[in-house]
Amino acid sequence: MRWGEGMLIVDVVDGDELILSEQNACAHCGLSFPELTPQMFSFNSPLGACPDCNGLGECFEFDPDLFVNPAKSINEGAVLPWGEVAKKKSWATQIARQIAQRFNISLDTPWADLPDEARHLILYGNPNIKFKYQSENFTGSWPYEGVINATKRRYKDTQSQGMREYYSRYLSQLPCHICEGQRLRPEARAVTIGGLKINEVTTMTITQAYDWICVLMGENEQGGRGAGGKGSNGATQSSISLTDQQLEVGYELLKEIRERVNFMLDVGLHYLTLDRSAPSLSGGEGQRIRLASQIGSGLVGVMYILDEPSIGLHQRDNRRLLDSLLRLRDLGNTVLVVEHDEETMYAADWIIDFGPGAGTQGGEIVFQGTPKQIQKSRKSLTGQYLSGKMTVISGNGRREPNCCWLELGGVTHHNLKSVAVRFPLGCFTCVTGVSGSGKSSLITETLYPALARTLHRAQVRPGSYRQLEGVENISKVIHITQDPIGRTPRSNPATYAKVWDDVRKLFAQTPEAQTRGYKPGRFSFNVKGGRCEACSGYGQKLVEMHFLPDVWITCDVCKGLRFNRETLQIRYKGKNIADVLDMDVAEALAFFENIPRIKRILTTLHDVGLEYIKLGQSATTLSGGEAQRVKLAKELSRVATGDTLYILDEPTTGLHFADIQKLLDVLHRLTDAGNTVIVIEHNLDVIKSADWIIDLGPEGGDDGGQVIATGTPEAVAQMTDSYTGQFLQRVLG
Repeated sequence: MRWGEGMLIVDVVDGDELILSEQNACAHCGLSFPELTPQMFSFNSPLGACPDCNGLGECFEFDPDLFVNPAKSINEGAVLPWGEVAKKKSWATQIARQIAQRFNISLDTPWADLPDEARHLILYGNPNIKFKYQSENFTGSWPYEGVINATKRRYKDTQSQGMREYYSRYLSQLPCHICEGQRLRPEARAVTIGGLKINEVTTMTITQAYDWICVLMGENEQGGRGAGGKGSNGATQSSISLTDQQLEVGYELLKEIRERVNFMLDVGLHYLTLDRSAPSLSGGEGQRIRLASQIGSGLVGVMYILDEPSIGLHQRDNRRLLDSLLRLRDLGNTVLVVEHDEETMYAADWIIDFGPGAGTQGGEIVFQGTPKQIQKSRKSLTGQYLSGKMTVISGNGRREPNCCWLELGGVTHHNLKSVAVRFPLGCFTCVTGVSGSGKSSLITETLYPALARTLHRAQVRPGSYRQLEGVENISKVIHITQDPIGRTPRSNPATYAKVWDDVRKLFAQTPEAQTRGYKPGRFSFNVKGGRCEACSGYGQKLVEMHFLPDVWITCDVCKGLRFNRETLQIRYKGKNIADVLDMDVAEALAFFENIPRIKRILTTLHDVGLEYIKLGQSATTLSGGEAQRVKLAKELSRVATGDTLYILDEPTTGLHFADIQKLLDVLHRLTDAGNTVIVIEHNLDVIKSADWIIDLGPEGGDDGGQVIATGTPEAVAQMTDSYTGQFLQRVLG
C-alpha cells in the first residue's frame, strides 16, 4: 500500500482483478469526494451547502404561472405582459395571430385549453422559428425569444428601479434546480443510514422520525409514539435495524436523538417535519420547541415564564402541553404562564387575575388564589366565566346555507389529499382540526391566493388545486392576517385606520391654525414642516450599537412628542396634536364624539375590543392579535358593500372571554351585512357559534389532510371520528 501510494491491485486466481484504495475516490472513473465530516451534512456550512443556492434550497426565478391567467383567452389578456391583444395593434398581436395560425387555434380559447406546444412557444419562444413584424418604419422577420426570456433580458439590462420592481412581480421562489430544494451538496445527499438519505429523514414528521430511530435501534416497532398510534411513512416501514457493529458506534448518538425527538412529541409537535423552516412556525410552536429543550435539560430550581403557549393548539393536543408543564413543576421548578385558555387555568395551582378592565381601567390585581376560589370571586371577570355565571354567546341563531356555495376541489397542497370543500356564502364558517391537519394549507395558502389571483389579479402563487367554482358570487376577498401593521415606531393604529387624516384636517380648521396658514400637512409627523426634525417625527432616535442590536431611545429635543414647538401651540378643545396621539381609543371616542367620521372609525376600534390602545401607540408594540383586530376595524369602518369574503387565522389569539364575545359580535355583524366570514380557529366558543364547520384531520402531518366532518356545530358534535366534535359535545351539552 505504501509503494502504491494508497492503492493496491489484487490478482484473484481464476477471477477478476480487485482494485482497492485508501483514497476517497473511485479507482475506475476517478470521481473523488472530500472526507465526510458533520459540517458536510449542514446547509449552514459552506462545506455542506449546495453551491448553486448556497443552502437555501430555493432561488428567485421567473415563474411561468405568474405570466398567465389560465381562465382567460389571449384576446382577453391571458398573457399578462401582452395585455388584451384584441384591443390593440402591437407586435404582440402580430405574434399571437401567427401562433394561432401555426397551431390552428382561436385566440378566444382559454389559455388552459390551448395545446402545450402553443403555450410553450409563447412563453419560451424558439430560435429556429421566425415571425414577421410590420410597422410604419420597418418590415422584417426574426426569431421570437418568448415572453419569459424577454422579461429576463429586460430585467437584467434595465437601470430603472421602477422597471426592476415591475419585472420582479413575475419572480417567485422556486426549488433550486441543482439540489431540487434539498439544500445540500451531492456528496452529502449520497450517504445513507438504514436505507435513507439525510434529506429523506428530515422530511419526516416528528412521529415518523421517532419511529425510525427506534427501528434503527431495534427497540420498538413503528407507531409506538404517534398521535393515535400512526405516523410512519413508507420509508420508515422499509427501514432496517443497524448491525451490532454499527449500533455500537452510533448507539449514544441515536439515544440522544431519540430523547430530543421525544421531548417534541411531549409538547404536541408530532405533526411538524424536521426540516420545517423557522419563519413558518407560529409563535406557540416556536415557544413549544424551546420548551422541549428545557424539558430535556433536567434543571431544578428554575422559573420558567411562558406567554400563551397554547396558541395554535387543538384541545386534543393542549392536554399534552399541560402534562409537560406539570412535569417541569414536579421536578422542583416554578412555572409562570400568561394564558387565557380555560383548561390551563383549571390545571394551575394558583391564579393571579388582572383587571378590572383593560388599558387605563386595568393594572390592578383583582384576585389571587386557586381555580376553585376564583370562581367564587365577584370582582374577577375571569372567575365569572370559569364558574359559568357568564358565557360567550353566539349571534341570533344559525344562518341556513343558501343556494350559493364556493367550491374548491382537488387540493393537494402539502399534506392535503385531493381535498374537495364547499363553503356556504353569506355564512360564518369555521375551519377546525387538530394541529397540523392542513387548515392553513387549505385556506391561507390555497383558497385565498386562488381567489386573489382571480378577483384582484394578485401576483401570488396558490397551492395546487384542480377547480374553483362560485367565484362570480364574490366581489372581493380580504385576508386579515396577524402580520404587523408597520415595522417602525412611526406606524400606529391611528394612521393605519385612516382616522389620523381627519384629525389633522380638524386641527387645520381651528382659528389659530388658519391665522398662521397651517395646512393638514403641518400636523403630520411624516413630512417636514410641523414635525420635530431632530428625530424626523419618530419621537425616538435609533442608536446603532454595532455588535449589539440597535436601540430606540426617546428624542431629547421633542421628548417623544414628535412635533416642533410651533405645531404644539395649536389646540383643539384644549388638547394639542401630541395629546391626541397619547389618548386611548375610549378617551378619544368621548373627545371626538361630535365629529361623525372620526367617531365612526374609533367606534369600530372600540367594538373589536381595542378601547385600551393609544392612537399613537407604536405598531411594533402591538401583538399579532391586536394587529389583526386593527385591520378588522379598518375594514369595518368602510362603507358596507356585501358580497365580500373575509378570511381570518386564529383571531382569538391573546383574547380574554369578554374580548372573544366582542370579536364574535363584530364577525356576526359582518356576516349579517351579506358578507362571508371564514375563520381558522381552535377556540370552542367561536366554533360553537359558527353557522358551518369544516373539520380536517384525523391527525396532523401525513396522517391529516382529509375532510373529516362538515355541517352545523350540532351535526359535527354527533360525529365520533371528529376530535373537534368530541369536544363540541361537552360544550353544547
